[in-house]
Amino acid sequence: MKVSYDSRYNIAYIRLREKAAEVETIRISDEVNVDMSPDGRIYGIELLNANEQLQITKGGRFTLTDESTGKTVRFPISSEQR
Repeated sequence: MKVSYDSRYNIAYIRLREKAAEVETIRISDEVNVDMSPDGRIYGIELLNANEQLQITKGGRFTLTDESTGKTVRFPISSEQR
């Protein structure tokens, strides 16, 4: 899994697996698109207006928790352009 954020366009993409040859983008709402294969596998989720949806702010953090072990890892995130 890979999460990327493009501050120029304020778009985040959560890639769950590498894209297959055939992937259809399904619009869920004005701010969410899902890339899906014909067999129903989800390849990625695109978040438009990501700044608001992910609450990306200066000094913000992305937290990943393994619910089975309770292990938590925190990553700093920033909306500033590099």
